[in-house]
Amino acid sequence: MTDVIQVILTALFSLVILFLLTKLMGNKQVSQLNMFDYIVGISIGSIAAEMATELEQPLHPAIAMVVYALVAVAVSLLGDHSLRVRQFMTGKPLVLMDSGVIYRKNLKRAKMDLNEFLMYCRIGGFFDLRQIQTAILEHNGTVTFLPSAMQRPATPADFSIQPTQEMLQTPLILDGIVLSENLKKSGRDHTWLEQQLRDKGYHAPDEVLLALWDGSSQLSLYPMKTKKEARDLEDK
Repeated sequence: MTDVIQVILTALFSLVILFLLTKLMGNKQVSQLNMFDYIVGISIGSIAAEMATELEQPLHPAIAMVVYALVAVAVSLLGDHSLRVRQFMTGKPLVLMDSGVIYRKNLKRAKMDLNEFLMYCRIGGFFDLRQIQTAILEHNGTVTFLPSAMQRPATPADFSIQPTQEMLQTPLILDGIVLSENLKKSGRDHTWLEQQLRDKGYHAPDEVLLALWDGSSQLSLYPMKTKKEARDLEDK
């Protein structure tokens, strides 16, 4: 029974250390990873799992995790100050296709065959390669596309139009709870919010699932209870 309790405690301890080290290394660890970040991430995760069952000397895996994290931070700092280090650790973007030419050599360097390339094109929304001007494999493993001039979406600049700049929406109510800090930062108060709710047919904030303020004049409200059920999507 003592061993079981110790496993539970060491598992919780490893989770705490893993969380703190991830915070130290930055959000990049949980988003798109480059090759080095991936290696460090899986290494630390493996050590954390081992640490959870290490009953005799749990401190040794913890030290190893800290060493990996410090190396990752050091490499990140070196990359910030040295372009060569950054290129060596993260690699360079590869041009896979440009102006109607598919570069087979770069596909081989990327360990990517034509079927995979065509799959990435379809994922990017390009089912006709003639619509692509340039395709680039980024160092984090994603493929980005520059559409040809005739295929790119039209923008207001093409028509000399100057639309009003949209602002980031701020949540004022979340799960029926008023976010007082956001309300204050938006320059509004509870009296204004209550009036807005009454104007839209709501009696209290707990009737609202989500309320978003666009910073000007529009308050978007989504009710807690809906009048109709969401339809099921069935596979065909």
